[in-house]
Amino acid sequence: MSRNLLVRVAFALPAIGVTVAVLRWGGWLLAALLAVLGVLGTREVYGLARRQGIAPLGMLGYLAAGVIPFGALWVIETDFLWLGPMLALGALWLLAVLVAAAVVRGPEQRPLSAVAVTVFGCLYASALLAFMVPIRHGVHSEAHPLASTALAVFPLAVTWICDTCAMAAGTVVGGRKLAPVLSPHKTWAGAIAGVAGGLVAALVFGQVILGRFALHLPAAQLLTLGLIVAVAAQAGDLAESLFKREVGVKDSSALIPGHGGVLDRLDSLYFVVPVSATVFRLFGLV
Repeated sequence: MSRNLLVRVAFALPAIGVTVAVLRWGGWLLAALLAVLGVLGTREVYGLARRQGIAPLGMLGYLAAGVIPFGALWVIETDFLWLGPMLALGALWLLAVLVAAAVVRGPEQRPLSAVAVTVFGCLYASALLAFMVPIRHGVHSEAHPLASTALAVFPLAVTWICDTCAMAAGTVVGGRKLAPVLSPHKTWAGAIAGVAGGLVAALVFGQVILGRFALHLPAAQLLTLGLIVAVAAQAGDLAESLFKREVGVKDSSALIPGHGGVLDRLDSLYFVVPVSATVFRLFGLV
């Protein structure tokens, strides 16, 4: 076993344990974790932009990235009574970004790009992850907190299995490249294995784990969820690769030992979490 793989495993195992524990606790602790990840991810997006000569309005972006998960939790805990005020607060924040750009970014400093990256960074790295809040704190969460925790873990577990199967098949089988311009190491064999792994993981997790907490989903729904999560996970991976290829870097940062940056570790989840929340809602689970 290579040293890099050992480092990856040594970091991943406790990280998985902490993630499950935070999801079980939920509430403000979950919002705090999402806020930290959101700020760190936003920082990496802005770092990529700076390599292209774009100077985002960092402090305003970090502020929004940190507030969004708490706002999502507050809206849900108040039965959406605070949705209007939160939207108004978001509008005021956007106006603040525009005013700041007018004051500190002249025409020669690419203000349009600065505003666009500032807004995109916090929405991509924080708002998408914040969809974990309505998954964990759905309509049945107070009566069945363990079931809600298991439901929140479901897309994460399927994504981890999908990524593992895709990496293993891509390494062992190889073959035709999936998107060589974006990610030269990803193959069609890996993509197919990832989808297959996601389908199996969804079925097993649904029947073994969700079933224990009275969440008895039909096989058709589990397979649908597995397929959607597996496809979303790989699309999210490729989307983040697009940003890195534009800048010409391998990792978004070196923050996490053996894994690169927060964007590198969570790229799949930026797509998986909001998509899962939407499908869960359609199935009446949250």
